[in-house]
Amino acid sequence: MELILALERMLWTVPLPLVLMGSHLYFTLHLRGIQRHTLRGIRLSLGSGRKGNGGVSAWGALATSLAAAIGTGNIIGVATAVALGGPGAVFWCWLTGVFGMATRYGETLVCLNHRAKKSDGSETGGAMYVMRNVLGWRKMGALFAVMGIAAAVGTGALIQSNAIAQTLGEEGIPLLLTGIIVMVMAAAVILGGVGSIAKVCEGLVPAMSILYLLGCAAVLVQCRTQVIPALVLILKSAVTPRAAGGGFVGSTILTAARYGMARGLFTNESGMGTAPMAAAAGPGEHPQEESLISMTGVFWDTVVICAMTGIMLVAAMLKFPERFREAGVGTLCFRAFSCIPGGKTVLMISLVTFAFSTVVGWCYYGECCTEYLLGRGWVPPYRIVYLASTFLGAFAGLELVWSIGGILAGLMAVPNVMMLFALRKEITAPIRSEKRRTSREIGCFSAKNRYNKENGMENAPKGACPIRKEEVL
Repeated sequence: MELILALERMLWTVPLPLVLMGSHLYFTLHLRGIQRHTLRGIRLSLGSGRKGNGGVSAWGALATSLAAAIGTGNIIGVATAVALGGPGAVFWCWLTGVFGMATRYGETLVCLNHRAKKSDGSETGGAMYVMRNVLGWRKMGALFAVMGIAAAVGTGALIQSNAIAQTLGEEGIPLLLTGIIVMVMAAAVILGGVGSIAKVCEGLVPAMSILYLLGCAAVLVQCRTQVIPALVLILKSAVTPRAAGGGFVGSTILTAARYGMARGLFTNESGMGTAPMAAAAGPGEHPQEESLISMTGVFWDTVVICAMTGIMLVAAMLKFPERFREAGVGTLCFRAFSCIPGGKTVLMISLVTFAFSTVVGWCYYGECCTEYLLGRGWVPPYRIVYLASTFLGAFAGLELVWSIGGILAGLMAVPNVMMLFALRKEITAPIRSEKRRTSREIGCFSAKNRYNKENGMENAPKGACPIRKEEVL
């Protein structure tokens, strides 16, 4: 057990953050700051009603990937980063989200470009298909799929079910009852297939996110005199060493960066190859547009929710330092929420819904990997194993499972990033071809005006853009 724990610490201390942040910075540079299209991606996600032949819309695909990514790590994980790395860890966590959006765009684009047909006529995709069908990396694709299945059972079923059981256990609800409820609720969603999963996620993800963000906002209002000092402290601690005191541990720049980046990279999953599997279930007609939509998942997960958690926590620590003395890492957010009426209930609901959404979202990733590796006939047995794991997770002592899940999820990133760099020219080609266009020409309206002017149609009536949006990225 000690060996596994040590391996996880080693992987997430230097190698994996280095690999993932290197990818994030590379694609940010070579995609010419694709993050500048975030607002457009949000508009596309909200306005697109198109569905793929599997019945999943672009918004449904995004909601499924968000369901898997937004979990207890956005709450407890950020609190751990602050406790161990100091306030500066919040900044580094946020930074992984900002740059990670570029990698998410690239991995989604390449997987949508190379989707595979299933026997029922629907389409699927993911890094494993690209590795096998495009690069000829059959063994690498199989290895990625094996790690995906194991990570789904560990990270998605066992860990999240245990988080729900521990949270409800604080209210006296028996573990057995929790395990049964989680298994039955998960079965009601999962057994309906990807269409059912996407439909539930479309409603659950916005509701749970808004509830949690409103709770964070209420805490910030209560601690409003400390919000600006908290932001200043986060920025200062990110670039200068800070001594212990005021409810925080002493931290160095390296420590803050280590914990902040590790938690940010783990929670947003950018570069791990998971989110493109959900995106591949969507329409797929306009890969660049749908890659922008998928990219916004990192924005919501890390740039918004993780940042909100960190700022709220630091502000509460500054406002009520006595509440956080001798507090365990797992109780930090509860102590912060305790400063508002009903705060504990709001946080408990958020933790439970965040964990349950991860159970549902990760199940689909495991299904994709199972189908790739063993065929469609093995998906039902996989679901049975997965649902059994959600029940068993309520009783497990999960420090070891947490570590194994972290190792497997992290190792998925290695072949995925290798694939991205092997196909980097394909990812960046559309951006390079538009090198001379100005940022004002990106929008459909400007593109239409330019097209009309070049073709002597300055006075043409208003209508649809004559140029497909992905062609003017």
